[in-house]
Amino acid sequence: MNPELTEEEMRRALFGTAQPENEAPAAPVQEAVPEVVFTKPVVALAPKKKVAKAFTPRLKVTLRVGNEFEGKMHELIHEADTLSSLLAEQEAVRAARKKYKYVEVVSVKSM
Repeated sequence: MNPELTEEEMRRALFGTAQPENEAPAAPVQEAVPEVVFTKPVVALAPKKKVAKAFTPRLKVTLRVGNEFEGKMHELIHEADTLSSLLAEQEAVRAARKKYKYVEVVSVKSM
């Protein structure tokens, strides 16, 4: 080892090359990120196709209705969209009671 090293040479040997003091450490440069704009995809509106009406179970309920006790009775037919004959009967009677006082169920048939 050379005993006649200057202070500056010793610093370079220990710490590497010195950076000049007047330069500030460079700030990390952020890379330019392209601006992202979110848009909804354009969907061409195709004309809606009419779907063939699926088969719905129906029951036909025949009722005798009237507003006079033992008077003239009319036949009324009610169509219910259910498989349950009990529900179809109740639905038909409920609808008929809105207009008539006396309601009698004659039959419940599948359509």
